[in-house]
Amino acid sequence: MTQHVKIPQDRIGVLIGEGGETLRRIERSAEVDLDVNSDDGAVAIEKTGDPLRGMKGPDIVRAIGRGFKPDAALSLLEDDMRLFETIDIERAARNDNDLRRKKGRLIGDSGRTRELIEELTGADVVIYGSTFGMIGGPNEVDVARSAAEMLLDGAPHGSVYSFLERKHVEELKHQGMEYHEFSG
Repeated sequence: MTQHVKIPQDRIGVLIGEGGETLRRIERSAEVDLDVNSDDGAVAIEKTGDPLRGMKGPDIVRAIGRGFKPDAALSLLEDDMRLFETIDIERAARNDNDLRRKKGRLIGDSGRTRELIEELTGADVVIYGSTFGMIGGPNEVDVARSAAEMLLDGAPHGSVYSFLERKHVEELKHQGMEYHEFSG
């Protein structure tokens, strides 16, 4: 069974990699055959081996198309529970200026908000075009999605950071680690 995914033109080179290296790595790791049409960004994905690994093939291609580095996209194969999700920022925006403002809120000053979301959730996060993409475990993606939605709804950054810190502490406690807040 062949699945088709369309990715932006400017991400085709990343998908293929130098001398086709990334493409072959994806094919080998996910046990799929990829047929890339460089003219329109269409990618045909055919499963060739383990069906469970092959099911991740389209998500790996989509993730690269949405701005993730190949290593982050291939991390979807590390665990059956790893997910790739996107939020369409454009749907939350009223116009082009609002879209730019909302993207800016997600990115933060010098990329700090995006970095904090990554650090405190453990998810890989990318803002590309009009999408906010996340790769991680179910809880990581859920918390990252919630933080992004709070920012898109206009919540103050401080409130979102507090939410992320609280979730991070809860996760550490859940893992049985003791957490001591730095008071400096």
